[in-house]
Amino acid sequence: MAVRNPVDLLALILVIVGGLNWGLIGLFDFNLVAALFGEGSTLSRIVYILVGLAALYTIYFVTRSDTYHERETAVRH
Repeated sequence: MAVRNPVDLLALILVIVGGLNWGLIGLFDFNLVAALFGEGSTLSRIVYILVGLAALYTIYFVTRSDTYHERETAVRH
């Protein structure tokens, strides 16, 4: 799976941030996003929304990458 454009990279970074934040919540009951931007603040909500949208985009990204890989493999054979 290759990152092909800036939107792919941004989505990947946001999904990683979200995953790490959930890991911190599960392990240490520490919410990094809330600590940085304030519990329930508008900025925290924006970060959560962007992470959620990035997760949805990543579903598309993975299926697009798989389809691309299948086409490339079929062309080579």
